[in-house]
Amino acid sequence: MSFRILHCISSVNPVGGGPIEGVKQLSAVNQRQGHTVEVVSLDDPDSPWVKNCPIKCHAMGSSGGGYRYSAKLVPWLRQHRSDYDVVIVNGIWEYHSFGAWRALQGSPTPYFVYTHGMLDPWFKRTYPLKHLKKWLYWPWAEYRVLRDATAVLFTCEDERRLARQSFWLYKCDEYVLNYGTSAPVGDAEVQRRVFLERFPHLVGKRCLLFLGRVHVKKGPDLLLNAFAALLKRLPFDQARDLHIVMAGPADDAYGVEMKALATSLGLERHITWTGMVSGDLKWGAFHSADAFILPSHQENFGIAVAEALACAVPVLISNQVNIWREVQQAGAGLVDSDDLPGTQRLLDRWVQAEPAAWAQMKRDALACFNQRFVIERSAESFIKAMEIYGLRRHVPARVFVSGAHNEVGGTS
Repeated sequence: MSFRILHCISSVNPVGGGPIEGVKQLSAVNQRQGHTVEVVSLDDPDSPWVKNCPIKCHAMGSSGGGYRYSAKLVPWLRQHRSDYDVVIVNGIWEYHSFGAWRALQGSPTPYFVYTHGMLDPWFKRTYPLKHLKKWLYWPWAEYRVLRDATAVLFTCEDERRLARQSFWLYKCDEYVLNYGTSAPVGDAEVQRRVFLERFPHLVGKRCLLFLGRVHVKKGPDLLLNAFAALLKRLPFDQARDLHIVMAGPADDAYGVEMKALATSLGLERHITWTGMVSGDLKWGAFHSADAFILPSHQENFGIAVAEALACAVPVLISNQVNIWREVQQAGAGLVDSDDLPGTQRLLDRWVQAEPAAWAQMKRDALACFNQRFVIERSAESFIKAMEIYGLRRHVPARVFVSGAHNEVGGTS
């Protein structure tokens, strides 16, 4: 039987990165499987990303600001909740999650919550004042959102474990399911050529790719400092062809700060800032890279990590990227600590790798993706969770399909 699924998210703007990208990719597979998928957001209805959204989008608008309050969301959800078999709340700390709770609590329409790593204790340690403000908000809002959800969905075991450490007042039904992304579509060589035609100075370079928002939690400062130190240690003929490709939005204050840091470190000839890339240009960036790097302090899943693996590109990641164990076990990349010495060790091991060993790591990277992170498996895991909780929560019989707990998940 098919489900009528509504995703509730703050914004469908692709600049938001992982959460909306995950919704789009998961929904594409669910729709091919015969499920109906729509999304409700707090975007301005006239936003270009609403008009170009591949999923039918009901944009409520908002009053702006960090919380993005919308007076229209709760009435709309109450009016239309019976149109859907399940609502999926993507992310917390903005009004869409609390609004969904207000509209759906006690109703026959179940809702699930993806926290997308937003309960990771890294935020508590790094932003203590913000965490204090969240504590004032937590008991009467997000705590209730999670407590009353049919289940809170986690993309890996590490995310589930870490989520318990942010607030002592914590109660929810937890479920860990598979998560992944789509394999690249198109000709890899054509995509590589598209990218190098846009950035011809990269031809012949041995490139490290950083793809994503240039944000403090992703450790770009570690990368820049470690790379500058690496260039100083290497002989000129070995260092001259090493290059960093910084692909992602970098126009905010922090991005400008990182560009200034790169200049102060003398990296102008060894770094390219592409801005946000998508489509063939994005896949071309992956196919042109010798390795992908993410020395992140906190990463719930890391869709870009999985995308790199899908392109047979080994990944250099910190042990704060929550899928590091899978990468390490598969031999699909290198893992170290999320500090400057750890990032330096990653770069040293990269440049010192024997060609034959690196070629094997490329093959292992692709095998890791195919075995663990293919989006079709994520979609199957997602639907199985809906079926399991359909049985437990006694939603209408027409949406129930018998099944057993996903081997990755369970409740507690």
